[in-house]
This record gives sequence, C-alpha cells and structure tokens, in this order.
Amino acid sequence: MRAGEMNDGAIETRGLRREFGDGAGKLVAVDGVDLSVRAGQFFGFLGPNGAGKSTTIKMLTGLLAPTAGSISILGRDLSKEPVEVKRQIGVVGEDLALYDRLTGAEQLNFVGRMSGLDRKTAAQRAGELLEFMQLADRPKTQIAEYSHGMQKKLALASAVIHAPRVLFLDEPFEGVDAVASVTLKALLSRMTERGVTIFLTSHVLEIVERLCSHVAIIQKGKLVAQGSVEELRAGVEAKRMEEGAGGGEKMTLEEIFLEVVGGAAGEKRELEWLA
Repeated sequence: MRAGEMNDGAIETRGLRREFGDGAGKLVAVDGVDLSVRAGQFFGFLGPNGAGKSTTIKMLTGLLAPTAGSISILGRDLSKEPVEVKRQIGVVGEDLALYDRLTGAEQLNFVGRMSGLDRKTAAQRAGELLEFMQLADRPKTQIAEYSHGMQKKLALASAVIHAPRVLFLDEPFEGVDAVASVTLKALLSRMTERGVTIFLTSHVLEIVERLCSHVAIIQKGKLVAQGSVEELRAGVEAKRMEEGAGGGEKMTLEEIFLEVVGGAAGEKRELEWLA
C-alpha cells in the first residue's frame, strides 16, 4: 500500500503553480496551491470567474502540466504514472470531449473499451447508462444533434462507465433540466457513499452546499480557505463576532463565500440609467 493510500488521501497537491507567457506579460493562473482531499469526500472547489479553477482541474487530470509543484492522485505521482492515474479517474470538463458523429451508444462503447473494459461489459454498461440518463430512446441519433443538456448527461456517463475512484466535474449541472439534475445528484451521492471521491466546481453554491461536505476557495490563483463547510462557517462567524457583526441566522455557503473572497465581490452596485 502506498503512503498516499494509507492516510486515505485521494488528491494531494503541494506548491501547485501554473504560469502562462513570460516576461512582463507573464500570468500566474495558479499560485502555490496546497490541496488535500480524502477518499470518499464530495469536495467543492469554488472561486470567482478567472480565479484558477479550470486551470487547476486541467492540471489535476493531466491535461495541463504544472509550472511547479506536485500532484498525487490515490497515492500516485501524476507526473511519473500518468497512465495509471488516468485509469482511475473520470472527468467532465469544460470541453465535454464527445465525438459528434457517433451515437450515444457508440461513444460509451468506445470510451469503455479504451478504459480497459471487455466488449461485453462495455456494451452492458453503455446500455444501462443510456437508460439511466434517459438517452436510450434515440439510438441512431448522432451526438451533434443532442441538446446541450443531453450532451452533459452523456459526458457524465462517459466519465463513469469504467467505475472511476476519483471523479472530476467542472460545472456538471449547467444546462441540465431539473428532473435530470435530481437524478444526477442522487447518482453522485451514492458514488461517494461507496468511497468514490468527487471533485466538483460550480457557480451554483446552493448545489455545492447541498452536496459537498468539504470545500476549498481559490481567489486570484491562491487558496484562501479549505475545510469542511461547518469549519468554514464557524471561522467566518467567529470573525464576524469579533467585528461586532455576528448573530442572526446560520450563514449560507454563498454568504461564507462572499465573506472569504472579499466584500467587493458581493458589493451592491446600480446603474443609474436603469434605476
């Protein structure tokens, strides 16, 4: 057993950094991020637009090389064992990575086979996933003709067909209707109950609060908070009490988020010509 697995570490980063460009035009998108996600956690990764969330996920999934720092997934060094790591993870990213000219069944069978499943198992799981995602009624329809919501569901099906131990989700509920959203949330919750680690980014903080037990907040490339939702809530409420602004109802994750990233993010502004 590897050291990372002995302490149940599913995702660990140390000094993770990513720069773009050089000289005066250099942009530091991710700056010294230390993440720690335990196995079986439903982990929310939050931040304003442009904070570094998607860049971080691309590095964690091997799509983008870090400028500096280390990444360990399930106790394996991603830079040294990329193929072994990728066999253990599933990804739904910004780019859904679907093959437009295939049908849903062809897409899932292809991904299943590429992930190491035998032909029979891949076909069986593809059929079950299409039924579960309510995509089985259009067997000959090419993915290019799917709605955005249907493509999102197929992308999630592609990400889980090989039963990954870690699942990365970048805005998975965007464009998904309410009925499908409930089904997907139930599926993801069952996966964590079985020990799968889920790493989620979403701008819909109500969803994150409902699903995630732990969160991290990134701002301008730096990690500014990390812990359980209750730990973050307690920390922010204690700070507000010290400032004489405590009391009242239990803080929502949205309120915690705005407090952590700074008052300017939640500042109310008006356009006089629209008032």
